[in-house]
Amino acid sequence: MAGIYIHIPFCKRRCLYCAFYSSTLHNEQQRYCDALCKELRLRSNYIIGTVDTVYFGGGTPSTLTEQQLSMILGAIKENFTLSPTAEITIEANPDDLTPEYLATLRSLSFNRLSMGIQSFDERQLQALGRRHTAHRASQAVENARAAGFTNISIDLMFALPSSTLAEWQRSIEQAIALRPTHISAYNLTYEEGTPLYRALQEGSIKAVDEEENLAQFSTLIDTLAAAGYRHYEISNFALPGYESRHNSSYWHDVPYLGCGAAAHSYDGHSRGWNIADINAYIEGVESGEPNFEVEHLSPTEQYNDAILTRLRTTDGVPVDWIRQKFGDRLTDYMLKNAAAHLSAGRLREHSGSLVLTRDGLFVSDAIMRDLIYIE
Repeated sequence: MAGIYIHIPFCKRRCLYCAFYSSTLHNEQQRYCDALCKELRLRSNYIIGTVDTVYFGGGTPSTLTEQQLSMILGAIKENFTLSPTAEITIEANPDDLTPEYLATLRSLSFNRLSMGIQSFDERQLQALGRRHTAHRASQAVENARAAGFTNISIDLMFALPSSTLAEWQRSIEQAIALRPTHISAYNLTYEEGTPLYRALQEGSIKAVDEEENLAQFSTLIDTLAAAGYRHYEISNFALPGYESRHNSSYWHDVPYLGCGAAAHSYDGHSRGWNIADINAYIEGVESGEPNFEVEHLSPTEQYNDAILTRLRTTDGVPVDWIRQKFGDRLTDYMLKNAAAHLSAGRLREHSGSLVLTRDGLFVSDAIMRDLIYIE
């Protein structure tokens, strides 16, 4: 089992908080798609076995045309063994999701839709630099369902500048009313180099304080749980059976191939990443020598990755698996450093795994720092 990630680095407008690699210049879009197809052919031996998930992320993949999406999917099917039950996801901006475009996506075999909504508050959407309205977001979800999508995920963000708990509660309730099968909710971070970060430094916007931040996260957990959503990863909630298979593979040591500028790959022993430059990426692929770097992971680095990914999930870190894969030294280190968190109720043992408790969720970064091994 393996996954394929396709990075589409084009956006019609760059959001003020975004630090992901993307561009608003579309003059190279077709050439980029051609390069993606060639990279898929060049790296067809990277994955052994069946591809169970495909994920088009960005950027804004919904800026691509039907022809461009079709050729990329065709290259995947030609060069890899795609499971007949594969989860095939595309990220989309609500503004792009007309009934006609949604029908196109369904005809191309996309069966999961991930919408970047972020908020249902008009003031906050403008502050984030989003190009859709709350009404358009709601309409996009309804149109997607009418087009035949039964697996719909939406993204939300909390702790937005000067936001209140009441505003956040309304956004959650509006999301629930649409009944998406999956909700990802992220704490806004002010990434250095973004317009939002500069505005914070200049004092033109104000970040919420820690108490408000925690209150918004706590409200999110309680409200979604009451509505039937399972909190299966720190930032992700799903109706039963609709957990993201692709993202879950990242947290459970499943190999994946990443194609496109700035895309990352993992084969179980090493990580690789493509150059974060559209033109340099295209030129490298066109020459037959993709421009990427590889880092071979030591056992300690693999252990640290396992802590950072698996502890995020409700499955937690399986102790026997850690001992089998990494030996007694790292396992004993993990258990020794976990002891204080177990005693304090921030971690618990469940089915042979170390799992974050409700209190642990709020200090997960600190717990992970304690469990990773620094040589």
